[in-house]
Amino acid sequence: MKRLNFILIFSLVICVTSGSHCNKKNPVDNDDQIIPAPDGWKLVWHDEFDGTAIDLNKWSHEVNAQGGGNNELQYYTDRPENSYIEDGCLVILALKEHYTGPEGTRNYTSARLRTLRKGDWKYGRFDIRAKLPYGKGIWPAIWMLPSEWKYGGWAASGEIDIMEILGHEPNKVHGTLHYGGQWPNNVYSGKSYSLSQGSFADDFHLFTIEWDTTQFRWYVDGIFYQSQNKWHTSSAPYPAPFDQYFHLLLNVAVGGNWPGDPDNTTVFPQKMIVDYVRVFQRMK
Repeated sequence: MKRLNFILIFSLVICVTSGSHCNKKNPVDNDDQIIPAPDGWKLVWHDEFDGTAIDLNKWSHEVNAQGGGNNELQYYTDRPENSYIEDGCLVILALKEHYTGPEGTRNYTSARLRTLRKGDWKYGRFDIRAKLPYGKGIWPAIWMLPSEWKYGGWAASGEIDIMEILGHEPNKVHGTLHYGGQWPNNVYSGKSYSLSQGSFADDFHLFTIEWDTTQFRWYVDGIFYQSQNKWHTSSAPYPAPFDQYFHLLLNVAVGGNWPGDPDNTTVFPQKMIVDYVRVFQRMK
């Protein structure tokens, strides 16, 4: 499955979360110096999605029909029908279609992008501004997996879920850590955050996690909603497994053990629209 000077945070949040479109009002200069950094942090990696195509120097597609270990129903493809750049945003599009690939036939397609070997980090702040899909059986996620799996298979080496949402609860996002032993001896801990009105499908929102040697902190639109500082793995002492390099993943799953399958109320296609991904590290 799957924080700064208050005035600075408040002004930044107002800027980046308002509006129902990608935050691209002016021609964008990709010079790192013009991208605002929270106090005490420096920008080390980012994608503003300003080109005409997905930047394959930063992202790669996972192509498979393996169900993500959760009995998901989609075939992940690298086709432009399922992921593309539009109006300065990355779009991941889940489709209801009969699709056959090397791993068989599925009735849904989508995309799963990752930064493995192109963006790998140990500790930092991760800001992702996105507008989320909705509907029964729709399961978008912004998350992280270990790049080396130093402590064994899932979830002994850990998993960091910055944001997950169940499409039938479109006003609630979940932040979760997975750790412990290898499946089925894995455990997890986390909390959720709910909007007071509307849903995460109505507008863009900023999803943030801060990760240091002994703590994770989760925010939505600059609002802190949980921290975690207790975890473990079966093969090494604390602070393992969260003391190694992780990479980012963006995907929209369809169906699976947690959200259940789509039903006749589910509307297709469904989009996760990502305005930007920004990674910061502490200034020394």
